[in-house]
Amino acid sequence: MTDGPPILAAGCVLWRPAPSGQGIEIALVHRPKYDDWSHPKGKLKAGESVEACALREVLEETGRHCELGPRLPSAHYTVAGRPKHVTYWSARALSGTFSPTKEIDALLWLAPHAARLRLTQPRDRALLDAAVALPLP
Repeated sequence: MTDGPPILAAGCVLWRPAPSGQGIEIALVHRPKYDDWSHPKGKLKAGESVEACALREVLEETGRHCELGPRLPSAHYTVAGRPKHVTYWSARALSGTFSPTKEIDALLWLAPHAARLRLTQPRDRALLDAAVALPLP
């Protein structure tokens, strides 16, 4: 039994070329409210498209502008008895600088293997696997 309509959200597996020139790094955000590590994501605002939401949430949570790449598998789970649907993209980080907030207090850039180990939720690890399987642009 569910209470209310689904929660709609969007986010990204945010990546950048590794400073070493070898491979990529993945951005993970820490949410102190849940003490977890995840990909940047958040709820849609009224009238907002999923693409606009994903771009906004990445900017709000990481301080980075990004370029959306391929769609990734969506996540479906329940939060407080309500179904939640999160649409994800792979996204390349562009310009910007992280500043901690009450919602997101830390940002890490990690190699994919290290990011996979740090992620709290198994669904986020599966999402990372799908993103790193894609060819880089």
